[in-house]
Amino acid sequence: MSLVQIRGLAVSFAGQPALRGIDLDVAPGEALGLVGESGCGKSVTWLAALGLLPGKARVTGSVRLGGMELLGAKAATLEQVRGGRIAMIFQDPASSLNPVHRIGRQITEALSLHQGLSGAPARAEAKRLLDAVGMPDAQRRLDAFPHELSGGQNQRVMIAIALAGRPEVLVADEPTTALDVTIQAQILDLLQGLRREMGMALVLITHDLGVVSETCERVAVMYAGRIVEEAASGQIFAHPAHPYTQGLLGALPPLDGERRPLMAIPGGVPEPWAMPPGCAFAPRCPHARAACLQAVPELADLHISHRAACILAAEAPVLA
Repeated sequence: MSLVQIRGLAVSFAGQPALRGIDLDVAPGEALGLVGESGCGKSVTWLAALGLLPGKARVTGSVRLGGMELLGAKAATLEQVRGGRIAMIFQDPASSLNPVHRIGRQITEALSLHQGLSGAPARAEAKRLLDAVGMPDAQRRLDAFPHELSGGQNQRVMIAIALAGRPEVLVADEPTTALDVTIQAQILDLLQGLRREMGMALVLITHDLGVVSETCERVAVMYAGRIVEEAASGQIFAHPAHPYTQGLLGALPPLDGERRPLMAIPGGVPEPWAMPPGCAFAPRCPHARAACLQAVPELADLHISHRAACILAAEAPVLA
């Protein structure tokens, strides 16, 4: 049973499509990786689902949380969902935290909103959350300003704020982008540990397949506003079916074996106003044929819980 069910989600800005029909499910407690280059629509998917896009955006489709429709829901309903049942960690903690308010105040504000706590109980819970996310000297950090903390510490603060509402789903949007490799690993381990401890689902948005390889149980690959492949993590890495997924994997440096030149995908993600006919990846695809320019390929079942939107994949026999 799905906790979050997204069907036919489409977003356009000034008539130009940014999302072109997203179907996605998130099960309770699972870790889902949403992967693709910048501009593929990963962040827009969840901003649209939570009603966080600007008013000029036209959003259609359906987003259901435990049976409750979120698209078009009243502002009061969305305020309870955002930060409560679904929390989101944004890409840059330095720009997400208020620079003129102390860390403790920013955490207790979330606790007041979602748990009704105030005063000493709120401060005690804020310290507990900082301890839970591995913040050193948590008591003293409550009185610090964001500029007094490192990037990794600010990211831990953002995670603590996200946990204040005891969410069922935590959406982490590029949570390790601005961090060095060692801190990246610590943050990913922290998210995994919190997911298991709290039983919440984790959606990890990233452009790096290496980040999701050991973090996520299922991977959805996005390109030009569509999901082009979806499968269990092991299946994606062992048998990528879509040429775009193959290209992303080819760009990862091998950790062992002989050194080889990294594969590069030529070109870039098309802009919404310059979308090619048929398959959006065809101009960059080494296997493109004339039929690829005729129609947008639908997601085809290749194996149990493995789908890909590619003519070549659709022509292959479906495995039981």
